[in-house]
Amino acid sequence: MSFQIAIDGPAGAGKSTIARAVAARLQYVYVDTGAMYRAMGLYMDDRGIDASKREKVEEAAAGVHISISYQAGEQQVFLNGENVTGRVRTEKAGMLASAVSVHPGVRKKLVQLQQELGRSQNVVMDGRDIGTAVLPKAQLKIFLTASVKTRARRRFLELQQKGQSADLREIEKDIEQRDYQDTHRAASPLTQAEDAVRLDSSDLTIEEVTEKILELCRERNFI
Repeated sequence: MSFQIAIDGPAGAGKSTIARAVAARLQYVYVDTGAMYRAMGLYMDDRGIDASKREKVEEAAAGVHISISYQAGEQQVFLNGENVTGRVRTEKAGMLASAVSVHPGVRKKLVQLQQELGRSQNVVMDGRDIGTAVLPKAQLKIFLTASVKTRARRRFLELQQKGQSADLREIEKDIEQRDYQDTHRAASPLTQAEDAVRLDSSDLTIEEVTEKILELCRERNFI
């Protein structure tokens, strides 16, 4: 029997960072679903396909293969055999991911792969609809959130550390726009699962959030 931990929440809440930390502590496999959607968005953008055109996007998505592997302990994202790890973490890729993820055909293709991973091994998976649509029977579901200002500040500092220019107000606007898109899309909108534990990370460190989730794991005999 495999154990599944689903971590959902809005953009910039720290889902990926926390999911990686929890997976490392439990020695589970971390599945970065957001990176898969970002890669899909990049595929459409590279080919000049309008993300708002459902039929064209879904037709193109049928021929896309996205895989995730680990090399020297680092996650690598491959788009039709090309390593796009560096590109999937840009602000542009995040907006593209939100745009293409509204189309049912895109979500169906990626969800199938994610579910297969969840059935075959112990996983920690993060995204927008993991606990509600991808792993509805996950033994532990977390809804991780934080205020818009907190999420924007974190992203701003992250970009600065990478040497990239950033405008805090623009990042806030982007996050608000992505929140609206994610919560209002027709296909699997961002919402908290009824049996999910809500964690607000606005005033918590990464280690504090990780420990709270590990404590929940202990209560469920994961550890």
